Amino acid sequence: MTQQVPQVPSTEPELAGIRNFRDVGGLPTADGRAVRHGRLYRSGHLAHATASDTAFLTGLGLHTVFDFRNAADIRIEGPDVPLPGVRNLNLPLSDPADGAEFWQVVQRGDLPQLRSMLADGRAARRMVDSYRAIITGRTAEHSRVLHALAEDSVPALMHCAAGKDRAGLSVAVTLLAVGVEREAVETDYLKSNDPHRRYRVRRSEDAPEGMSPEVMELLSPLFDARAAYLHAAFDTVDAVWGGTERYLSEGLGLSPATRERLRERLLGTE
Repeated sequence: MTQQVPQVPSTEPELAGIRNFRDVGGLPTADGRAVRHGRLYRSGHLAHATASDTAFLTGLGLHTVFDFRNAADIRIEGPDVPLPGVRNLNLPLSDPADGAEFWQVVQRGDLPQLRSMLADGRAARRMVDSYRAIITGRTAEHSRVLHALAEDSVPALMHCAAGKDRAGLSVAVTLLAVGVEREAVETDYLKSNDPHRRYRVRRSEDAPEGMSPEVMELLSPLFDARAAYLHAAFDTVDAVWGGTERYLSEGLGLSPATRERLRERLLGTE
């Protein structure tokens, strides 16, 4: 049966220094429940949060911010702004762009190098391969996130750099664990394509080709949230574990009791 995702009026804040922020509340589960609002949020990095952004985030009553950026990301953008009384847990996940060296090429707008790395479908393949690698290679990190949520880490915010790939997959895994079906997970994932959510690339002032149409076209697969990327993750779950249930129990080590606690933390009847 096709699952209908409820249309909830937008109450998203306009944050000046944070991209791609949203509450994933309202997504339906297979058994007729829904993710509660105010339990799980997702966004891009918090390094450029303004004073008003920080005040808004503080007002959410967050317990934990899960930061999936690696050291190269943090060197480029900076650390998250501190939020009073909120735990910041850094769990680096694989970066589809391979970190600092790649972003230096992007910032310079080095067209020959970008062509060699990204042209002829290589950019999209890079993304697909990365999503597959995160599913198979980061089970320990995803297990840690879900166990933390089940114990005491809610309300929580998950983010990476753009809030699209590493955070997107971590949110997806969390939603699958509480019974949200794949179609609804995909609907939320694709919201990262909205123009006001997309990651802003910093350009070097001495990179005249940095914003050329060809450069932007080469980079587009990296900045898109494409259904094919998420499907690659789902297909990997099915190929390696035979489906979501075994992935959660065997791959992530979630017991029935832990999953039930997770559902109690995140789900309501709205």
